[in-house]
Amino acid sequence: MKIAIIGGGAIGSVAAAYLTKAGIATTLVARQEHCDAINANGLKINGLGGGEYFPLKAVTTLDQEYDLVIFTTKTQDLEAAYQDNHEFLESGDVLTSQNGVQADNIMGVHIEGDRQYSSIVMFGATFVKPGEVTYNFPGDWIIGKPLGTLNPRTHEIVATINKGLKAVASPDIMGMKWLKLFVNFNNCIPALIDKSMQETFADMDLCRLSILLLKEGLDIVEKAGAKLESLPEFPKERIYGLANMPIDEAAGIINKTLTTLSEEPLYGSILQSIKRGKKSEIEFINGEPVFIARQMRSEAPLNEKILEMINHIENTGEFYTLEKVKEEFNLLANTN
Repeated sequence: MKIAIIGGGAIGSVAAAYLTKAGIATTLVARQEHCDAINANGLKINGLGGGEYFPLKAVTTLDQEYDLVIFTTKTQDLEAAYQDNHEFLESGDVLTSQNGVQADNIMGVHIEGDRQYSSIVMFGATFVKPGEVTYNFPGDWIIGKPLGTLNPRTHEIVATINKGLKAVASPDIMGMKWLKLFVNFNNCIPALIDKSMQETFADMDLCRLSILLLKEGLDIVEKAGAKLESLPEFPKERIYGLANMPIDEAAGIINKTLTTLSEEPLYGSILQSIKRGKKSEIEFINGEPVFIARQMRSEAPLNEKILEMINHIENTGEFYTLEKVKEEFNLLANTN
């Protein structure tokens, strides 16, 4: 199976490296400076990669048709990535891997349902600079069909990817994507103050904010009829439990979990995009319940404020102070 990965950020780079190492013919489509660094010296992977250099093929656009094309761009870049490479996307299968629940709707405009696959990436990585990423922690690559049921080709794709990274098949990938939406809900908070996940969630007030955002967002999507499905190593009861237990108890769990997630500093996907001068995926994560609430003629004021604040940072490059964030969300009153 010949594979191309469109999107040379942290996730796409790690995937290309380990699939190549497993002997799978894999091409990474990335920005020019990243391609130049990789083609000159290989891709350096810190963290779980141990600082090893991985030789792999990197190009700026697709150069031929592939059996499987995996899109690892952010959701907001998906349409442009398709348009830049559509010449070689008339055949072969396409696999999306974006956070949120809208990627398959975007790709479905261009790709027939029988060629369309969807996935959730549970491993974590950080883009350091062109030619270098950090592999923070391992996790499943969950793959399924956004429309219809699992077919033999799904299992072929899973078996191939599993040679390099742990992959599993899901009969309900969309239900799992709804759950993963809330797993990613915390990414916005480090992006407000330009701090790592570990630094951010060492502050208990920000842990409380994460629970308040979760409660509001979960309430909205449940009212809209969305059904969450457990991930292989993350039961949906964990999210529901956090949303329903006393806020200080839930905040304590967030504190313990996210400050010990990785030995290396871990930066959420939203902050990584901002630091690279790009628009983040905030519209497709915290923005999803905001959009749904508006359709229902309701409100999601906390997540709407997050959306406004992240948009402000994207437009101005100015982050908020910790004190200002606490003031905006009235967290100072909750401080013990």
